[in-house]
Amino acid sequence: MQTVKFRKLIDGDREDYEFLEECEITYASQVGTRLLETLEKLESAMSGFQVTRLEHCLQTASRAWRDGADTDWIVSALLHDIGDIHSPYDHDEYAALILRPFVREQCSWTVKQHGEFQKFYYAEQMGKDPNTRERHRENPYFDDCAVFCER
Repeated sequence: MQTVKFRKLIDGDREDYEFLEECEITYASQVGTRLLETLEKLESAMSGFQVTRLEHCLQTASRAWRDGADTDWIVSALLHDIGDIHSPYDHDEYAALILRPFVREQCSWTVKQHGEFQKFYYAEQMGKDPNTRERHRENPYFDDCAVFCER
């Protein structure tokens, strides 16, 4: 079977859905490859910084590794800006959604919030509140995210 026999979900049978499940498992097993391909595209992503988005992600992951971080943190550091390619206005949430099934909550939460936390460093120069991250003060991962953005 190369495709299912149905056009409407209601018309599928067990064989169709078992086939689709196999397809999904195969496709899901290739997430890492697709993420690395997307990561490479950060080399040419929009930026005004002195380093490309790819260089920044590699630097962030390297720093995490040198600091003795575990695999979840290193992977999260490497991919924290992967959303810049397809979702620049909420890149942090996009990246966190991708990472959430593969890393612990502490790491995916940090990636999701890092955009807001980094405003601490520049928002005032733009006439905005640099302390919006304070609304998360009671979260058990607040300090983790603050340190992640600082480093």
